[in-house]
Amino acid sequence: MTTRRRLDPAERRSQLLGVGAQLFAAKPYDEVFMEEVAERAGVSRALLYRYFPNKRDLFAAVYRQAADRLLARTELAPDRPVHEQLSAGLDAHLDYFVANRHTVLAANRVLAGDPVIQAVITDELAELRRRLLDSTDLGEGPRQLVSAALMSWLVFVRTLCVDWLTHQAFSRAELHDVCVGALLGALRPVMDLDDPPADGAKCPSDRRRGSADAR
Repeated sequence: MTTRRRLDPAERRSQLLGVGAQLFAAKPYDEVFMEEVAERAGVSRALLYRYFPNKRDLFAAVYRQAADRLLARTELAPDRPVHEQLSAGLDAHLDYFVANRHTVLAANRVLAGDPVIQAVITDELAELRRRLLDSTDLGEGPRQLVSAALMSWLVFVRTLCVDWLTHQAFSRAELHDVCVGALLGALRPVMDLDDPPADGAKCPSDRRRGSADAR
């Protein structure tokens, strides 16, 4: 066993989460055992269970932390065209999904019916929808319709990504293009999503505001 170090509770919890994250990323959920977590962390099983009463609780904490970190890496840039923001945000998520395939599959397949895990996913999707509405021109469209379409699209993207991770039946580039195209295609009937024209011409949002002023 690794030599044990005395840590304060916050440091110990962080350490255990780090060890858990490594193991859940490296192995399928059913092949991760609390005994191995304790051994790698250099603590007794009794101490590990004081912080996390069972493997599901440890995984839930790991997944919540991962969701928070992923959101921190996917801040949107309002000065960029909508499709570029969507593409960049999607790439950040795909990078995480590839690096943490077993973790993502555990949350979306093995623990798909677990209310704690699903609450983490629901919170993440809600925050992504809020950011997309607030940081892009999408918020200028019919807000309730766009908001509903965004949430449906986010669920669609997650479902398609899980299928891709499971079967690898199509390429990442194809996955990316289908996901971005799905949202743009869904919203084009109610919004102008073309790129801002060059040479100082008005951008789509300017044209929409000009049309509203004319009316």
